[in-house]
Amino acid sequence: MKPPRRDALAGAVACIAAERLLAFPTETLWGLGADARSDEAVARLRAWKARSDEQPLSVLVTGVDALKALEVEVSPLARELADAFWPGPLTLVLPCRRRFAAGVARADGALGLRCSPHPVAASLARALEAAGVGPITATSLNRHGEPPARTRTEAALACTRGDGEPPLLFVGDGLDAGGGRASTVVDLASGAPRVLRWGAVGHDLLEPLLAGAPR
Repeated sequence: MKPPRRDALAGAVACIAAERLLAFPTETLWGLGADARSDEAVARLRAWKARSDEQPLSVLVTGVDALKALEVEVSPLARELADAFWPGPLTLVLPCRRRFAAGVARADGALGLRCSPHPVAASLARALEAAGVGPITATSLNRHGEPPARTRTEAALACTRGDGEPPLLFVGDGLDAGGGRASTVVDLASGAPRVLRWGAVGHDLLEPLLAGAPR
């Protein structure tokens, strides 16, 4: 897929800067973005999703080199996994010292991080970083109890539901999500590595790298 148009990216950045919600495609599902530093934006996201405050939110990053600026602690294993699977459908949960909006990080400060290869998600992450906005959340686009949006048609329908101001649907030459499985989630912030959710990165690819990690 070709990169999104500049005007579409500019509109998406302006949406996030205004603390609004943005629906955008990734290589797996459609994501729901809000400025992870903004309490107002994240509260708006949780209200729209009807999501519990106890559930942390992952954020979208440009790559492992962006983690230092976010004050994320990157262990040798975290870097090895990022080098192997980023950009790609792997969410890493890592210790983080920076404060984000309430409910983005876990209670212990750990932060879920996604780096997508999708041309929209990747270009959006870079554009936001360049503008000094975000990072944005990368949670799935769906209301609580409903399946996540996998296609542009499903995403457009989802954006008509819920209370308050609906998410803005990313426009740009009809680019759609990849439609693959959700990301695999690996927790590296709680001692021995734990797989919190199996997804697109399977056992055969991940287990050999985790096998030699401290237990």
